[in-house]
Amino acid sequence: MLRVTLIVCFTLMAAGERDDTQFDEDLDLTDFDLGIAPRRVPRQVKTILTKEAKPHIHELSIKTTIISRYAFTAVHCSMLNRHNSATEGVFQFVIPADAYISNFTMIVGGRTYQSELKPKEKRVKQANGKTRDKNSGDTSVEPELEVFRMPVKIPGRNRAIFFLTYEELLQRRLGRYEHTTSIRPMQLVSRLSLDITIVDHSPITHLEVLPLRNGKGVTSNAPKSAAKSEPPVTTVIKNEKNVCRITFRPNIVQQAKITTSGNLGDFVVRYDVQRELGIGDIQVLNGHFVHYFAPKDLPPVPKNVVFVIDTSASMLGTKIRQTKDALFTILSDLRPSDHFNFISFSNKVKEWKDHLVPVTPLNVRDAKKFIFTLAPTGGTNINSAIEIGSSLLRNYLSTSEANPNSVSLIVFITDGRPTVGEVQSVSILGNTRSAVQEKFCIFTIGIGNDVDYRLLDRMALENCGMMRRISEDADASVMLKGFYDEIGTPLLSDIRINYTEDSVQYVTQHLFTNYFNGSEIVIAGKLTNKSAESLHVQVTASNNDKSIILETDVPLRHQQIETEKHVKAAKAALASSGSPSAPVTSYQWDVALGAIAEDFVERVWGFLSVKDGLRSRLKSKTSREREEYIKQATNLSMTYNFLTPLTNLRVESPEVLADGTMAPAPTVSPAPSGGDPAANRLPEDTEEEPQTSDQRSTGPSHLSNTADKRGKSLSKKPVTISKTSADGDPHFVVEIPLSKLMVCFNINGEPGHILSLVSDHKYSGVTVNGKLIGAPAPQNSHKQQRTYFNTITIVIDHPKRAYIEVTPKKVILDGKDRLVLACHSTATVTSGVVTVAIVGNSNVTVSVGDNISFIILLHHYKNPAPYQKDHLGFYIGNSKGLSPNCHGLLGQFLYEEVGLAEAVADIVPSTILKVKERSVPVVQKTRRIFSGTQSVDCWFAKNNAAKLIDGQYEDYLMSHMFDTGHSSHGTNTL
Repeated sequence: MLRVTLIVCFTLMAAGERDDTQFDEDLDLTDFDLGIAPRRVPRQVKTILTKEAKPHIHELSIKTTIISRYAFTAVHCSMLNRHNSATEGVFQFVIPADAYISNFTMIVGGRTYQSELKPKEKRVKQANGKTRDKNSGDTSVEPELEVFRMPVKIPGRNRAIFFLTYEELLQRRLGRYEHTTSIRPMQLVSRLSLDITIVDHSPITHLEVLPLRNGKGVTSNAPKSAAKSEPPVTTVIKNEKNVCRITFRPNIVQQAKITTSGNLGDFVVRYDVQRELGIGDIQVLNGHFVHYFAPKDLPPVPKNVVFVIDTSASMLGTKIRQTKDALFTILSDLRPSDHFNFISFSNKVKEWKDHLVPVTPLNVRDAKKFIFTLAPTGGTNINSAIEIGSSLLRNYLSTSEANPNSVSLIVFITDGRPTVGEVQSVSILGNTRSAVQEKFCIFTIGIGNDVDYRLLDRMALENCGMMRRISEDADASVMLKGFYDEIGTPLLSDIRINYTEDSVQYVTQHLFTNYFNGSEIVIAGKLTNKSAESLHVQVTASNNDKSIILETDVPLRHQQIETEKHVKAAKAALASSGSPSAPVTSYQWDVALGAIAEDFVERVWGFLSVKDGLRSRLKSKTSREREEYIKQATNLSMTYNFLTPLTNLRVESPEVLADGTMAPAPTVSPAPSGGDPAANRLPEDTEEEPQTSDQRSTGPSHLSNTADKRGKSLSKKPVTISKTSADGDPHFVVEIPLSKLMVCFNINGEPGHILSLVSDHKYSGVTVNGKLIGAPAPQNSHKQQRTYFNTITIVIDHPKRAYIEVTPKKVILDGKDRLVLACHSTATVTSGVVTVAIVGNSNVTVSVGDNISFIILLHHYKNPAPYQKDHLGFYIGNSKGLSPNCHGLLGQFLYEEVGLAEAVADIVPSTILKVKERSVPVVQKTRRIFSGTQSVDCWFAKNNAAKLIDGQYEDYLMSHMFDTGHSSHGTNTL
């Protein structure tokens, strides 16, 4: 990994650290909304605030939800420009090294700028020798190593709001999970809050909040007594068995007492969970599973270890002294059954012994003498050091003295880059693979800022090890010892975890070379047979001279219910915690956190699958193999919107005029129509039509079926489709062929609800479900919120099972093979009887055989208002292959006969619709369909389609996106 560079984006007035209790009432603090009385703010803090030229961070809210070790963090930052002229503000946030950014949005001058994830393009050389993307029209946002940074011009007397989310799977080390949040706004913040909610299937144990960590330890101004074990000031901890909530909310005065620079440090939470002996913990949710395996109380496995120590001139001073201190301690921790050796290297390589020796008091004493005499000098010959260390281990393993069940490893420590001998990373990595021969693992440690971390990372990954980084100002002695403690007690080797072969697919890494005490193995996968009652799990491994086999049958339905309870508890905990003050971001915050809770098992699978793909890419032996892994990892990154080494995050830069105001928003021509289609529209219909990103119409003239099963030139023949649809907020239009009538209705659902649109599973084998997302209602609207379809799934069961999942950004076709297609590109794919045709940024046509087709319109907003969300419109193209028994909100009308009649009992004549034996009051209205390009007159049924649809709204709720269950719909009566 590359060196972390923290970019200081706010320069504060120089201020002393004294406790200045004098006050100055003349300083105006009204713009800062501090949340405390101005008279209680020390003059020193007032001076810093009022003299600051850069935009002021009015609010920084960080909210983390950890569900079964999967952490999802949402960051909300509100920045205020108090000046009349436009000023540049920089939002930056330090991201954990193993985390992936999953969303970035900013609101500047009241306009929303949503980031877009793109596959990373190959870079081309510029004339000055620097690299740039081939398409560089937009600002490219990439994490600067672990720092996400976004500069933006903020109009005068205005605000900018930034919303960032990232996700990570916590790793268990030394028997604890550790979650770190960087709190480094680099200025005093009016409203600063951190909320961490931990929800786990198992009871939470050993919960600990450490003092703020900055460099070597706690923040410099923290009291020494607090530095030992006390959590940061204002920290509140509430622990209730399976749910824990931690809050940290220092006001601006309390921040200043820690540091006036705004560099508060890392907020660190450690915990563990209670675990049962045996196969481990398996959780099941929405067709995916995750398996946590962390055995304990096993005897240690003997190990063979070679320590390879850098003694080049750059190690002189503190580095070599701290390294020696750590090695002295490590030597004392070696077990009698272990074998070891030491190598030092600079220009040349020096061996302590020419073979590995057992751990005896005499050998330990001699090894300490060797370490004591190490003297830094010369350059850095990494290649020769690795080759000689590997040769020592290989030779020992070939002798009869070596325990066949022992664990062998190299611990490699350096503070620099290769400068002597072979210096090319590619050659060093190749030589390392040849020397190791897959017989042992290499664990690498880099100290300081001048290390080739990419080389060390690849060296470890390619040889079943791990890389650890020690920063320049950290205590290397403590961190070296800590890293050795993680790998110093192997409990199992050659671990293999298998599941019922025909019940799972796309399982993440399930073969592991070693398992170390205090760590955890995590595997995830997809369940192919959702009706199966149980999942057979088998774990085989070696422990010293014993073979271990663990087996059990996991009751899937029971585990699904338990996991759903667990998710419900997480959402309840989220609902009880605070949200940012800005209503739009608060809504986005709640939606984002709620969605991750509902799908956390699948996202764990996606997260681990991307990690596996990136590792496999590094270990690939041919360019073709490498490209395949890159393609898989890129597709998964796009699927889950992860910013990885294979993707870029792009966001449009706001345009600010010279006078400090926002440039006018681009105008969009109204959709063509005859007359004024909005004249008789319902209030629910009033909404702006979305703009596609390429400003093209998405009307019926652009709906085309481009399928060609032989892969030849694409046909441009338009598709003739019915008006039966669910589009917009969502508004349903039904064309009833048998009665030659158009009927329309609204469904006011809840965000997160999954609705059955077409249900013909038992007959044609086709099911269509749609998932709702929410948005705040427009100002002065009678509605409290809007809802849109943002995901449509089509499940096909005949002749073979397949499914298609469509979102505004991607299409997933999972049949014989799993394919992920981007919606911004035009493409056609056929798998069995299913054909998916995408017209880039316009529509997706899904054809099942020759007599069933559906068209899904892609609605994108270029600069959306808060109440506008990218969404989908669903239209039935060809329904001939659907049976008369078809149901669902749309499907039930395909073979229905209805009639119109006058309601004679009323004083004022009215119209009713006769549906089966039900009388439904209706009024005539006009609806716009096909993105506003066509208007239709229809008979509108009020009250959420009461009496028009069979049963009630709740009868159309599905348990998950791929639910094909045939609901027993209720029957309405007069």
